[in-house]
Amino acid sequence: MMLLTRRPIGACLGLLMLLVLPLAAWAHKASDSFIYVDQSQSQVRIDLALRDLALVLPLDSNGDHQLSGAEVRHGRSAITELVGQGLTLSNARGRCQLIGQQWGVSRHSDGLYAAGRYQVACPDDQPPASLEYNLLFQQDPLHRSLVSITDSHGERLDVLAPGDRTLALGDSDSAFSNTLQLFGTFLYEGVIHLLIGLDHILFLLVLILPATLPLTPRQSPNQAGPGSDLHKRLLELVGIVSAFTIAHSITLALAALNVVTLPIAWVETVIALSIAVAALNVYWPVLGRKTWKLAFGFGLIHGFGFASVLGDLTSGVSQLAIALAGFNLGVELGQLALLVVLFPLLYRCGRYRVYERAAVPAILLMVGALSLYWVAERAADI
Repeated sequence: MMLLTRRPIGACLGLLMLLVLPLAAWAHKASDSFIYVDQSQSQVRIDLALRDLALVLPLDSNGDHQLSGAEVRHGRSAITELVGQGLTLSNARGRCQLIGQQWGVSRHSDGLYAAGRYQVACPDDQPPASLEYNLLFQQDPLHRSLVSITDSHGERLDVLAPGDRTLALGDSDSAFSNTLQLFGTFLYEGVIHLLIGLDHILFLLVLILPATLPLTPRQSPNQAGPGSDLHKRLLELVGIVSAFTIAHSITLALAALNVVTLPIAWVETVIALSIAVAALNVYWPVLGRKTWKLAFGFGLIHGFGFASVLGDLTSGVSQLAIALAGFNLGVELGQLALLVVLFPLLYRCGRYRVYERAAVPAILLMVGALSLYWVAERAADI
């Protein structure tokens, strides 16, 4: 009997370790680039983050881990060559030529980018029909390039990823197909953004842990009956998730619509701090025991984090509402997928005393330490 009892406990401890330990190794923000294609003017602009370029090019000549204006200017030819190798536009007659027109530095919500504008000269003077992008995927498998295309029908958005590096630039058959594709693209990206947003995942984990702890006198692991507190725990979980969803949906919309904008470096720092505070609050309720209030308050900040990339690309785009709706729904689906997997397993673990007295404190300590490390790291970047 003792062996049978230990196995579930070991499984619970193993589950919690698997949840947190890999996060420390993957504790970085996925990188992004931005491509703006203007079919009517036969022009393309590409913005690449300086911090990403420093991973593949020797831009930091003095080794001080910072890029000066002189170092960026000195690396211009190397950056231009890299773009020429990794960005390809073509039509039915062959590859188009990129003719440099303007070069400089742009600022997005997460920092400085090298920006280049090119005239696109294609065979037979026909517009480009496709775009292929092959930059930075090898250095960061989470890298995404967000593309804005302007043509005779207006503006549309798309996303390039490691498994989908080619994009058709021709006009689509109908406005409906454009809208459907846009919604589907950002629905998918919303799911991915949640699942690779490690700070958001840890925050959700900390929020749901109290709902897995006993609310009534503990039963034997093999008992079930009228004393079960599953119903109360589910109600608590619904309140937490609803508060977090409503809060981050509000600020996601406000930020993407440019109604309220906050410096993303500060937002990311406060998000990391919110994880540490939430972890502390589980056993020392400095902010009260109403977890849903905590979820709502910090959810407002997390919404600005969700919007950091979406707002950079979609400012002024007529299809913003569709992109925003798809992205927000994708975030919710990713969140629900995590809860469907995690909560039943952690609820099962909650039947064992060692889970409450040892496993949960250990996991909160690890989460708190990791989030404080993120705070220090992000504050140093500021």
